[in-house]
Amino acid sequence: MTTLEKKGSDGGGSSSQEAAARRGPAGPGRFMGGQGTEKSKDFKGSGKRMLGLLKRERPLLIGVLSLGTFSVAASVAGPKLLGDATNLIVEGSLGKAFAGYSSKAEAVAAQHGKGKGKVADLLSSVDFVPGHGMDYSAIGTVLLWVLVVYLVALVFGVFQGRLAALAINRAVFRLRQDVEAKLSRLPLSYFDKQPRGEVLSRVTNDIDNIGQSMQQTLGQVVNSLLTIVGVLAMMFWISPLLALIALASVPVSVVVAAKMGKRAQPQFIAQWKTTGKLNAHIEEMYTGHALVKVFGRQKEAAEIFRQENEALYASSFKAQFISGIIQPAMMLVGNINYVLVAVVGGLRVASGALSIGDVQAFIQYSRQFSQPLSQVASMANLVQSGVASAERVFELLDAPEQTADPVTPERPDELHGRVAFEDVSFRYDPEKPLIDGLSLKVEPGHTVAIVGPTGAGKTTMVNLLMRFYEVSGGRITLDGVDISAMTREELRSGIGMVLQDTWLFGGTIADNIAYGADGATREQVIEAARAAHVDRFVRTLPDGYDTVLDDEGTGVSAGEKQLITIARAFLAQPSILVLDEATSSVDTRTEVLIQRAMARLRSGRTSFVIAHRLSTIRDADVILVMENGSIVEQGNHDELIAAQGAYHRLYQAQFAQAVAEVD
Repeated sequence: MTTLEKKGSDGGGSSSQEAAARRGPAGPGRFMGGQGTEKSKDFKGSGKRMLGLLKRERPLLIGVLSLGTFSVAASVAGPKLLGDATNLIVEGSLGKAFAGYSSKAEAVAAQHGKGKGKVADLLSSVDFVPGHGMDYSAIGTVLLWVLVVYLVALVFGVFQGRLAALAINRAVFRLRQDVEAKLSRLPLSYFDKQPRGEVLSRVTNDIDNIGQSMQQTLGQVVNSLLTIVGVLAMMFWISPLLALIALASVPVSVVVAAKMGKRAQPQFIAQWKTTGKLNAHIEEMYTGHALVKVFGRQKEAAEIFRQENEALYASSFKAQFISGIIQPAMMLVGNINYVLVAVVGGLRVASGALSIGDVQAFIQYSRQFSQPLSQVASMANLVQSGVASAERVFELLDAPEQTADPVTPERPDELHGRVAFEDVSFRYDPEKPLIDGLSLKVEPGHTVAIVGPTGAGKTTMVNLLMRFYEVSGGRITLDGVDISAMTREELRSGIGMVLQDTWLFGGTIADNIAYGADGATREQVIEAARAAHVDRFVRTLPDGYDTVLDDEGTGVSAGEKQLITIARAFLAQPSILVLDEATSSVDTRTEVLIQRAMARLRSGRTSFVIAHRLSTIRDADVILVMENGSIVEQGNHDELIAAQGAYHRLYQAQFAQAVAEVD
């Protein structure tokens, strides 16, 4: 399609009605009773699919795992080295304190002789030499190694974080690409049934939340799991008994995290769904703020915002509060475990089964062991929030797509513009037929005007020609080729379309006019603007054709916006021209000039003109009168007036209305 416009809603009104019915009434009380709790449809499946986004980053993930292993190994070695330093200090202190004895055995025997059995047991577990003081050189060497291993852990950790960030951002980058590609493959009916703010929320907020959740959890989860394994190995090496005591806290921690997480997940689902609803409401109220003020609905709009905002507050508060309880609960379990380890470790030292340095190292390991468990538990809210967003994004990615273009497409040998509708049927709702058994032949170069009451199917007929929707029955041919056998790009490249609802994008007026023709020169743009009577008002603007417009077309009137879109169609020079109330926003004098210009534009082209003002289509080659999705009359203006049928009644009604307005 060479000229892009927003889709009209004639005949397809049922789509917007369905969307309104689905979204529910827009008045106060819409969310009375609070936000319902929703369950995840497939938490495990969505979580696995979310992790599957990283499959293509396996080399980076291997690097993350390898660097994490080295970083954790260095961190785990630190407490054992500090325990060795503690043992050296204790040995030096005892050697100095028992300098009067010739050997360790003599010192132990002396303590037994004095009835101090526990002191003797303690001395027997320490490798000291009476008379030898502190070995500051050995202590310094050990502390230097502690510094080295912690620096190594830091360096590896930094590089690990960099690789993790690279892998995650690449995955999210591809996810955004997939969503963008998916949006281009979705049928128009999908957007008819979805509020724009809801779609935007999935494409922006939810994808951002997925990236943040993965960024804040992936590296930390890897390190936490590696830390648990490494610390557990060191704990069993030092004391299997104390290690079993430390392990006793794991089942309790898992049960606590699982129970809390199960209660928090539905709240995260509700949080992100409500976020989408709130965004949809804000987008609608912002784009239609003038209409809201004109009809004095500010209070109602504010009330709906308040209710939706309160619903978002309630679901967000519950989600964060419930998931926030997990970490304090885990810390409590960890502290109880810490006390047990300290008490039992002290008893083991007193009995001579362990050295003081080993117990000190074990206590540090018990802290290191409980810390990653708490970290993993504290990340439950991030994981649940990310999976909730991922589920919403995957719903979009899994939405039914429009039928794919044929593998071996057909195309007319030469595009003349001969269009034929052969027994075409169509319905938006399977239970409500709209067009049934429509047949029509349009010769090249002819202008076909389509008239009829609102909802008769006029715009729907054009949408079927453009393949915005697929026919339910029959077929449409272009120069003898079934349009379903052509690619959409090939079909639309020869069609120019101007709709009643104008569409401009952020950019200069020249850019907006040139949108329909790649590589158009400034001279061609100005020539098309003159033909569409755009040049006269553009010259009055401070920057002329370089005047920048936003996507709302601020700074130009509705009629001027429509003239710009008509100039876009002039520049595109399409083989088939579709005009859907294309002059509805211009004044009568300009409309006459535009009609003359369009007569030149339509010359030699097949044109479909949808009009309500019958005076604008008197010179059409064929006028089709549609009612309830069927053509009830066809012919030129004079023939239809003479037939005294539906067209005559429409014409007379407009004439009578004009007379009444004059009176």
